Amino acid sequence: MIAFINYVTQVLFSLSMVGMMMVFVSRAKVSADRVNEVLETKSEIADPAETRNNVIRAGEVVFDRVSFAYNEGRDEVLSDLSFTALPGQTIAVLGATGSGKSSLVSLIPRLYDATGGRVLIDGVDVRDIGLHHLRSRIGMVLQESVLFTGTIRDNIRFGKPEATQEEVEEAAKAAQAHEFIMSFPEGYDTQLGQRGVNLSGGQKRRISIARALLVRPAILILDDSTSAVDLGTESRIQKALKALMKESTGFVIAQRISSVLEADKILVLDEGRIIAEGTHGELMRTSRVYQDIYRSQLGKEEVAYG
Repeated sequence: MIAFINYVTQVLFSLSMVGMMMVFVSRAKVSADRVNEVLETKSEIADPAETRNNVIRAGEVVFDRVSFAYNEGRDEVLSDLSFTALPGQTIAVLGATGSGKSSLVSLIPRLYDATGGRVLIDGVDVRDIGLHHLRSRIGMVLQESVLFTGTIRDNIRFGKPEATQEEVEEAAKAAQAHEFIMSFPEGYDTQLGQRGVNLSGGQKRRISIARALLVRPAILILDDSTSAVDLGTESRIQKALKALMKESTGFVIAQRISSVLEADKILVLDEGRIIAEGTHGELMRTSRVYQDIYRSQLGKEEVAYG
């Protein structure tokens, strides 16, 4: 009887282990199916049947009655936008949260396709340009800085692996990153953790700017890229950008109006529409919305620091 009970106990233990294994296997299968579904998903943004390459030279950007909605049948995020950004100009985009600023600049490198109208670069619709050529000529610094595990040098050279040390340092100096990089014991060979966890928000943002500057793009997009740095550093970055990227077309999205005062053209967005357009001086004379933004920000600063 004792032997029988021992044998039955061992069999039951084995059966319970098999049951647990079945639960793990079923979970793993569901997870694998989801991973494979993501891996097999094809992007809706693809090269056209007949691509045009080597067409982006000057970097002129034209929005021709552009509209955009994230999903068909949903409300439009952008409605009937038309403006021109000439080579060498800096275009600033201001507006409240949710007004469509990031959506606007995302249409230039075809992160999304416009649902109406056309986005032209040097006279060619971006949907007719090969994706590799299009994105290799555009430098973009997003709101969230994305860094990779590896050295600081490798992160800066991500878009141009063959860049020399001198080129890397020039881009870092323009982004006001060289000084803090050299403060590390290993300098440009400093190892970064995943997503740059061992750097502050401002340091990560400056490395991202250096990475974009290194490729000397025809079009440079800065999506609220200086919000994590102080006003003094922001001013020095702007001066360096003006000297280094004087032949490139620049798009600057900013929350601080001090970041856009010297822009060649300022677009004020409200609910996906351009409600005012012009230089700082012109908008101060003609746009009540821009005047309110200016007073609400710089007016308070003048009181605080005056």
